[in-house]
Amino acid sequence: MVKTLNMILRDLREDHDLKQETVAGYLGISQQTYSNYENGRREIPVMVVKELAQFYKVSTDYLLRSDAGYLGNLDMNAAYIDDITMHDIVFDIQSLEAADRKNLVQYIRFLHRDDN
Repeated sequence: MVKTLNMILRDLREDHDLKQETVAGYLGISQQTYSNYENGRREIPVMVVKELAQFYKVSTDYLLRSDAGYLGNLDMNAAYIDDITMHDIVFDIQSLEAADRKNLVQYIRFLHRDDN
């Protein structure tokens, strides 16, 4: 299943443990308007897409799925999830035994099976 913009925005918000009203406040809109964006009941203006890309530190291409290979913010020391950095994640992966790294890769591929 290909994710739509509203699905990606919901996932990003939930991954960052944010409430709709927090994101709406950043955008200067009501929580109801933002909810309509996330639920696909209202078209998301281009300027809002741009602002959300800056807010989540991802590209607009990523949000619009025109560059599905882009992984988001490439700053390895920036917070990725909560206070965990990508550097922390890579370090943890590298410290695993080879068999566990292989299992992790298989699990990630399993999680992405619906994206294709």
